[in-house]
Amino acid sequence: MSQDLLFYGALEGCPVCSGNLVFDGKRYACNGFLSEWSTCTFKTKDPPRKNETNKLPESVLNSPISDLIKKYQNPGQRRKRNLGQSDKPFSGMTISLSGRLSRTHHYWRKEIEKHGGTVNNSVIGVSCLVVSPAERERGGSSKVAEAVERGIRVVREAWLLDSIEKQEAQPLEAYDIVTDLTVEGKGIPWDKQDPSEEALESLTAELKLYGKRGVYKDTKLQEQGGEIFEKDGILYNCAFSLCDQGRGLNEYCITQLIKVPDKNLHLFYKKGKVGDNPNAEERLEEWENEGNAIKEFVRLFEEITGNEFEPWEREKKFEKKRLSFYPIDMDDGVDVRHGGLGLRQLGVASVHSKLEPVVANFMKVLCSQEIYKYALMEMGHDPPEFPMGMLSNLHLKRCEEVLLEFIEKVKSMKETGLKAEAVWTDYSNRWFTLMHSTRPLIFKDYQEIAEHAAAVLESVRDITVASHLIGDMTGSTIDDPLLDRYKKLGGSISLLDKDSDDYKMIVNYLEKTYEPVKVGDIEYGVSVDNIFSVESAALPSYEEIKKLPNKVLLWCGTRSSNLLRHLHKGFLPAICSLPVPGYMFGRAIVCSDAAAEAARYGFTAVDRPEVLVKVELTSKWLGQDTKSLEEKKMGVKALGRKKTDESEHFVWKDDIRVPCGTLIASEHKDSPLEYNEYSVYDTKQASIRFLVGVKYEEKEVVMDTKE
Repeated sequence: MSQDLLFYGALEGCPVCSGNLVFDGKRYACNGFLSEWSTCTFKTKDPPRKNETNKLPESVLNSPISDLIKKYQNPGQRRKRNLGQSDKPFSGMTISLSGRLSRTHHYWRKEIEKHGGTVNNSVIGVSCLVVSPAERERGGSSKVAEAVERGIRVVREAWLLDSIEKQEAQPLEAYDIVTDLTVEGKGIPWDKQDPSEEALESLTAELKLYGKRGVYKDTKLQEQGGEIFEKDGILYNCAFSLCDQGRGLNEYCITQLIKVPDKNLHLFYKKGKVGDNPNAEERLEEWENEGNAIKEFVRLFEEITGNEFEPWEREKKFEKKRLSFYPIDMDDGVDVRHGGLGLRQLGVASVHSKLEPVVANFMKVLCSQEIYKYALMEMGHDPPEFPMGMLSNLHLKRCEEVLLEFIEKVKSMKETGLKAEAVWTDYSNRWFTLMHSTRPLIFKDYQEIAEHAAAVLESVRDITVASHLIGDMTGSTIDDPLLDRYKKLGGSISLLDKDSDDYKMIVNYLEKTYEPVKVGDIEYGVSVDNIFSVESAALPSYEEIKKLPNKVLLWCGTRSSNLLRHLHKGFLPAICSLPVPGYMFGRAIVCSDAAAEAARYGFTAVDRPEVLVKVELTSKWLGQDTKSLEEKKMGVKALGRKKTDESEHFVWKDDIRVPCGTLIASEHKDSPLEYNEYSVYDTKQASIRFLVGVKYEEKEVVMDTKE
């Protein structure tokens, strides 16, 4: 760096955070901090330099090269340092190709060379061998066998595509097609894996920590009757998270004191990345002296977080420190991914139930582990190391505070360019530290905040409620646990007769207002499985709703994983206000007269229910400030680019209007909404009337029978 200063001039501070710029061999990178949550991510090949004469010590001025150095003392005489073109993803790499790829070998040779790499026909000395995924099923060619024998990575063609797209060589191990999945997984961090492979590991992984009293599964001490040590009202069990994407950090940490009958205390400590067990730091130690074990636990807490232990446990006082972990506050209960019905129990759970068979089957689905595992996997918040379905209300409240602060900051942001990017980076790291994800990202717009923060927080909150209601169902099902949970729900769920007028009306309403959901090139139609009539003690009764004016029957899409919370606790309004569909009306319950809109929100799996809700409306939305609507508790209708044909609308019983009609283009072509949305700000004006179980089916599927 001294040569850099002498010949090119002193560096200015980082234009984003005023930290120091340091040359890392390829570019200049800032080593400063945006906040206690984030390191600065500023990098450049053309750093800002001070336009001033270098002040040199006498020893340099009197040296043999003083004339050369003096030449560059004057800023006007300095040359600009040329670090060449931007880095190419395959620089310094030699790649070998094998088998039939989606593009010809000639094409890939040109692409690899264009992006800085070289291609070798032999596998000797190469960085990796790229093959078709089919090689694994075919047993592999001699070239693959030689690569495996030499310890050379054999990767899918997707590695080339992703590396070029992201302009950075992706981790080879994440695309390895030879390594078989084991009980312990591939030993690759989930945030470095292909999402489809990460999903497979997630759904087959066992939850290792189910709550504040959960003994970490890998210790195997729970099999010996081990329990979390408790003293003076404190449970010695802590989980921590750290996400700093500027440093490539996305780690968890677990510390526990475990009491085993007739044995000493055990201290368990583990730190690493989700999915990367081989490289995790882990130890299990037995302590003869209880006091010393507690002291070591407290010391570890302070080392991990930079905070004192007791103020956190007793008063939840905590101050985030740079590059230190933040505690994930677990609740005292059992995460539904552990306590819910497992696959082996699903077949017999409803056999012993006194509930109607169809209702028992419905409750069996809502009490199963799978729908909650699937929901968390979809969202990328499924680490087996954390009880994401058993977070404390305090932790969820802190997540909400950070989310609202983030949104307010973005809406009022005066920063532009790099400084604006820094704001997004900083809050992204805050969010993914508090809400640990296997796929963290830097938020870039409101839509991503809605999908990866707001909707996630609402779902995790609802799953936590489900976990508390379901409890531990891992034991015998002879005592009819489904009936017990049904009673805890409060209210009633009954199957609607398929010959009834209500059933026919709902099917007609669905068919008229549905449009196929499109995922990639595939379109999905919908069919009705079952329809349930619902009365919930947590929601206004039908008798109460009947007395309201201007009643409308509307659609509301939801995840199966959110449904128990709706039935048990009632509807909650949207958690925030964002200028995107579903959130643009602020803290409101949002419905639609189009089943297509509800289906789009709830679609991702085949068992998503749709909900028919009765609401009271008072006006049309004219772009008002949502805060005034929230204060006045007004129900409003916002008009979309499509509407239901009003000539087909009808009035159902008790003066409840049903806006059922063919979807047609509206006169509001510039609306940000595709379909009409209805928003209710008073929870006493909305009630679930029917649950419509639907199945999504691929339309016009043609099976390819060729080999």
